[in-house]
Amino acid sequence: MTRIEIPGHDLVGIRADNPGPFTLSGTNSWVVGRDPAWLVDPGPGLDEHVAALVAELDARGGLGGIALTHHHADHTGAVPAIRARFPDASLAGASRGDVDVELSDRERFGPLEAVATPGHAPDHLAYIAGDAALTGDAVLGQGSVFIAPDPGALASYLAALARLRERSLKVLLPGHGPPVSDPAAKLDEYIAHRLDRERRLIEALDAGRRSTEELLDYAWADVPPGLRQAATVTLAAHLDKLADEHRLPAGVERPDLIHLT
Repeated sequence: MTRIEIPGHDLVGIRADNPGPFTLSGTNSWVVGRDPAWLVDPGPGLDEHVAALVAELDARGGLGGIALTHHHADHTGAVPAIRARFPDASLAGASRGDVDVELSDRERFGPLEAVATPGHAPDHLAYIAGDAALTGDAVLGQGSVFIAPDPGALASYLAALARLRERSLKVLLPGHGPPVSDPAAKLDEYIAHRLDRERRLIEALDAGRRSTEELLDYAWADVPPGLRQAATVTLAAHLDKLADEHRLPAGVERPDLIHLT
């Protein structure tokens, strides 16, 4: 368990001990404000992590509510334990699912403003607290995220990044990785990265490549083997975007995500 201090902000991060290829150094849970405090992404249901969150919430005057960026287990596993510990104040909010409050873009939830950031997941929200954005898996502290190929996912994701770029933010607090002290540069980097993948993909298509493996070998050649499955998912989202824009040639193999292992 690691504590993440953010100077000049009345919030703290608690990083769970669940490192991995997709969680990086672990899942970051964020505790915002006090009297009461609000918890963004309780993280995995690990005893040590839950105990650290409870101690921080108790020190800050209790829990006002739980805000979820999305429903992946590494962000939500501790929800039952937290709700059991704070049964009278465990109001939970997200864009959908088994929550008390269903949040939409621009809605307030305690001290937090929800910002729709679909792409990594269709229900993904970021939260803004003052000049800090708690970005979940929309923007990581290092590396990039995979994009789930839901209808319009990649175009919506790029639009969401652009909207965050327009905000006067001083720090990004991601679901994984370190805080980002230059939000504008990171968001520009994320947008440029996705557009560069698209450029490489179009080059591969122009060269006559049509199979999933050929397209991955060309446009995602830099991805390590352990992340090739995530790249395959993101490839599908890129192909869908090109299809929606009537820029996808005939005969392109779409990844078989149902049987992806």
